[in-house]
Amino acid sequence: MKADSKVLLGLLAGAAIGAIAGILFAPDKGSETRKKIAKNTNEIGENLKSSFNDFVDSVKEKYRHAKNEVEDVAEKSVSKYNQAKNAMS
Repeated sequence: MKADSKVLLGLLAGAAIGAIAGILFAPDKGSETRKKIAKNTNEIGENLKSSFNDFVDSVKEKYRHAKNEVEDVAEKSVSKYNQAKNAMS
């Protein structure tokens, strides 16, 4: 999981740096360059937000799954304990 998020973050950072570098070296007026930077910054921010939300959803799902597994194991343990207790009586 950590490797996936690092790769995603690296790809997004690389794309952002490439987009900004491309804009800065383009032969446009300063005002046009600033508009392009603002637009790309907003797009990158939205992409990061979306990626972060996907990551959070993934973590939540894994937490729910682990919680359900722990609850199942606990229920089975209690059941086996009660069976053993009844067998001894």
